[in-house]
Amino acid sequence: MSTDFTRSDATELAELIRTGKASSVEVVQAHLDRIEAVNPKLNAIVTVVDSALTAAKAADEELAAGGAVGPLHGVPFTVKDSFDTAGVLTQRGSPIFAGRIPDTDATAVARMKSAGGIVLAKTNLPEFSYWVESDNLLTGRTNNPWDLDRSPGGSSGGESASIAAGMSPLGLASDLSISVRGPAADTGVVSFKPTHGRIPMTGVWPRAPRRNWHVGPMARSIRDLALAYSLLAGPDGADGFSTVPREFDTGLGASPDRPVRVGWLVDSGLGPTDAEVAATVQAAAEALQTAGMQVDAADIPAFERDNPLEIWTKLNVMEVKPAFQEVTDGHEDQMFTYSKFLAGMPDTSMADFLDAEQGIERLRDGFAEFFSEFDVLLLPVTTIPAHGHQLGEFTLGGQTVSPFHVSSTTVPFNLTGHPALSMRFGTSSDGMPIGVQLAANLYAESTILHVASLLESLSLVRDQRPAI
Repeated sequence: MSTDFTRSDATELAELIRTGKASSVEVVQAHLDRIEAVNPKLNAIVTVVDSALTAAKAADEELAAGGAVGPLHGVPFTVKDSFDTAGVLTQRGSPIFAGRIPDTDATAVARMKSAGGIVLAKTNLPEFSYWVESDNLLTGRTNNPWDLDRSPGGSSGGESASIAAGMSPLGLASDLSISVRGPAADTGVVSFKPTHGRIPMTGVWPRAPRRNWHVGPMARSIRDLALAYSLLAGPDGADGFSTVPREFDTGLGASPDRPVRVGWLVDSGLGPTDAEVAATVQAAAEALQTAGMQVDAADIPAFERDNPLEIWTKLNVMEVKPAFQEVTDGHEDQMFTYSKFLAGMPDTSMADFLDAEQGIERLRDGFAEFFSEFDVLLLPVTTIPAHGHQLGEFTLGGQTVSPFHVSSTTVPFNLTGHPALSMRFGTSSDGMPIGVQLAANLYAESTILHVASLLESLSLVRDQRPAI
């Protein structure tokens, strides 16, 4: 039964607990046993919550007494270590914050707990949540459960590796340019970055630049993403970017009056893409077309005028560098990869900064034009499958690109705030998961979830798990 629990999604676990076919204690213990068995190889979990079993016992007693039951009653979940967790270490991937224990939960954590979820553990991340793989001076490097010599991505690589390896059914992550969707693609799980502001960032660090950071769930199934999103979305009265009311329809199972219109692309100005990744996107497009959707190859001319990754870099230096300098002042010996990289970057000129700002507006106009013709955009999540550790410059399609190029297909939706989802749909020739990305118009989360649910049902790899 323990093995079954670690392979079930959160929705199934909640049903098993609610109907008395399993206890929360059994479910939590199964995941704790799994952590003990495989985490030494992965280093994805950095803190196990000592009170998880006590909370599970209380959940079972509450259920037996006929108490109110939330949609995640008794179900464990994990949390990226950039989210505040009351009474539990939150160290942000840096010795500068070693031993830090917050007094309150981040809004997203509190909402999961209010739904009956039990915080099981905190997961690894890069220093300050800034890098394309999860490694830091405090808690070390996380390995990919599909291949220990490869990265599970960043910055939510600990979260993605935990779910892929069966140590957690559901988790909370954050996304600045790739950090929810890329790690999910690298490890073969699913993840969702809703429209900017849909889920409050209160209690999540860092916040700079606030307009690019998003909170999103990671899971084993699309229905779990929909469930988590329904619990997490809505203003909290503290995050000024989170203002849209939480009432909405997740859209799963919905049948529109006309065929859903899907436009798919592989690069369209975003740079080179691995051939197997491109083939997986095309296979997903063909599957959706076979299922009755209107699917056409498309492009977004705005990508030809403004490279989103270049825009992101210019703005990031201007907006993040001062925040990091404040944190690291006097702790220079405790700086790691990205804080050192950023400190050495030349300041963005005001002319370049203003051009980048205008570039975002042009990208938003480009998406407005695209989504007037299409409901969903299908494209790669990452430009390559999961890469080796300590990624530097690499060659792709005859071009030498920076390590940030893996995020060139995800960063546009952080700049403009559009919702985007990552899910596996293929496998590389050397056995690594390959994901595809679905994006939609602002606040059209139900559309993405509907299409993703259908695509999940068509996938031949949805139940594959790493051998670890």
